[in-house]
Amino acid sequence: MKKVMILTGPAGDAQGWGDMEVTRQLCDTLNTAGKAAEIVYIENRQSFKDAIENRFYDIIWSALYHISSKADIVGLNEDDGMWIADILDSREIPYIGPNARTMKQLIQKNLTHAVLQHNHVPVPQNFTVDIGGKNPEPVYPVFVKPSCESRSVGISDDSVANTPEDLEKAINYIHTEFEQPALVEEYLPGDEYTVLMLSNGRNQEFLPGIVKVDASHYGKYPILRSDLRGVGLTKIYRPATRRKESIELAGQAVEALNCLDHVRVDMRVAADGQLKIIEVNGIPGLKPVKSWSPQIYSLYHASPGGEMAEYHRLVHLIVESGFSRYGI
Repeated sequence: MKKVMILTGPAGDAQGWGDMEVTRQLCDTLNTAGKAAEIVYIENRQSFKDAIENRFYDIIWSALYHISSKADIVGLNEDDGMWIADILDSREIPYIGPNARTMKQLIQKNLTHAVLQHNHVPVPQNFTVDIGGKNPEPVYPVFVKPSCESRSVGISDDSVANTPEDLEKAINYIHTEFEQPALVEEYLPGDEYTVLMLSNGRNQEFLPGIVKVDASHYGKYPILRSDLRGVGLTKIYRPATRRKESIELAGQAVEALNCLDHVRVDMRVAADGQLKIIEVNGIPGLKPVKSWSPQIYSLYHASPGGEMAEYHRLVHLIVESGFSRYGI
């Protein structure tokens, strides 16, 4: 029986697929169909070391980019630069998802943008402002967000800056509240698309969706705040337009970044009509029905058993993708 060790910790919700309830659902799903899974809660370097040295497993699936005590934000790596995937790579331990280099590029959005720009993949015009750094002189409006967060953490109507004063206020908020660089991007006012990438090689598929929220839930701007995520207010539909374009763009991004097994590519339409990538999520949310990956998968792989049957198929598919890469 193939065994999966699922890693999570205090930062599992902020960094990864969801909170402990979601992790238990993930584990229960995997304890079927010839697999066995267990959850290991990682709070520090020693508990991680004990887990990988003293437990039996065939592959690891981690909700964590790095070990952190912060339950509400991803933040910067606070443990001497130790990333989960770095240790697994150094010990040649099989794991699900992109490698260490890619994971670092994905969680630090400024690095994602740099890699994609280098490979001529369209992203918003952007600037990174380190703590104590000089503010840019952009063309307004711009969008200001934390460089290392996910789930729309730190995003509100105040994220859109139309003047130097707005910009300074938004940057100071990121530096003060999140203690990390601020990412200043060209504001993209159009529709948001997202593309789910699953598996690798000949089995790889790209499933596009368009993101919709009832306009009554927006504030001044049509932006996805954190309170709209994971609670059933954000709906994904098959796109009527830009389907081929979004798939091609996602394909270019995952190739440039060397993504594996399960990632999601988010993009928005700029003021000039061009579709541009805003983020590539290396550990997408997996809350049944409400997270984007399960929603998108259900759009294209409907089952007579309903949404939970589709969720189970998705989870097993992701793990089997990892097994296949390692010949397990």
